[in-house]
Amino acid sequence: MEALLRWYVGWRGRSTGARVILYDGAAEVEASVRRLFTYESKVHPPIPPRRFARRVLLHAAIALAVMVFSLALGIVGYEHFEHLAWRDAFLNAAMLMGGMGPVDAPHTDGGKVFAGLYALYAGLVFLAAAGLVLAPMLHRLLHKFHWQQDR
Repeated sequence: MEALLRWYVGWRGRSTGARVILYDGAAEVEASVRRLFTYESKVHPPIPPRRFARRVLLHAAIALAVMVFSLALGIVGYEHFEHLAWRDAFLNAAMLMGGMGPVDAPHTDGGKVFAGLYALYAGLVFLAAAGLVLAPMLHRLLHKFHWQQDR
């Protein structure tokens, strides 16, 4: 991304300060994102509790966004293929996302294919979201065990 921004600044000309400020702002955003998603190694001390809480909330927000998007995808699919009301489509999609299975058995061929594919997708999304939420906590736990304080 940094190379692309350098190319853009070079291509548009270096004479105007606005483009350089745009580049500096983008580099600052990129550094901030890198700080949030790059975990510290064992030679660095654990991050402060406030920053750790922000990391956990960020991971939980991303997992929630993925789950909401997946739920909306299931609702739209059930409405389209099975012609269910949005409340029934929500119920079926939510039950599949939670791992319980659909409430109403699909009646159309398209609905059966969609329900099967959505069930596989929902299972993977559930596991990915759980891993995303647990990753910062497990990393911190392992980091505290392996952190070398004498460095």
